[in-house]
Amino acid sequence: MTRRSAASVPDVDVVAGGDIPAGARAEARAKIAALGRYTNEPILHCRVRLSRSYDPAVARPVIAQGNLDVNGRMLRAQVAADNAHEAVALLETRLRRQLARMARHWEARRGAMPEATPHEWRHKAEPTHRPDFYPRPEQERQIVRHKTYEPARATPEEAAFDLDMLDYDFQLFTDAESGQDSVIYHAGPTGYRLAQLTPDPTRTWSTALPLTFSERPAPRLTLAEAVQRLDATGLRFLFFAEPASGRGQVLYRRHDGHYGLITPAS
Repeated sequence: MTRRSAASVPDVDVVAGGDIPAGARAEARAKIAALGRYTNEPILHCRVRLSRSYDPAVARPVIAQGNLDVNGRMLRAQVAADNAHEAVALLETRLRRQLARMARHWEARRGAMPEATPHEWRHKAEPTHRPDFYPRPEQERQIVRHKTYEPARATPEEAAFDLDMLDYDFQLFTDAESGQDSVIYHAGPTGYRLAQLTPDPTRTWSTALPLTFSERPAPRLTLAEAVQRLDATGLRFLFFAEPASGRGQVLYRRHDGHYGLITPAS
């Protein structure tokens, strides 16, 4: 791949609290700007957020989050570390790997021969360095973010690509073949697992993605019941069917110890 000059990347917008050293902010600006060398696509906007928690219960208190607009396609990564300099280094590594995979994806779509690697889909093989959850007591937890949108119609491969490019724990989408609300997430021996509202055990899947499938239908739960189940299981998120609409929803744990909720648009 032909590398571009880092000078073609716009200024990196670094947002940081006053307790983040000035050197770490400058380092973040320089390292993320240099990522332009790893893609042939224009990077239209770069934003880095650095924050620190002083709660002793948080093992890795510094969180670095990066958001890149790569020719109209969003790329996101979030990491946690012991200090700001380590967080910046981890963030740069994660974004660089994601840019490399995005480049192979674009090359394949253009008809070129992308670089073939035997572990292309093995996302779980590399350390995640994900932020820890704040141990907020159950009685204090609230739904502080509610996002509503119509999930994109996609294949499992397309949903998995978005999952990795956005560095999410899960991706809610509409299965292009069945039209079902579905969730793809990192789990199981292959690293990717798919759950659907009503799985079809007779369906033959044609996919290059190393995928395992949940054979259980999504539980039909009210929001209050979903909160109770998420608390009881300790999972990162819960995919469930809302009884009135029958649509798939996702209740998830936020890193601040509260909940977030994703619902499809009516």
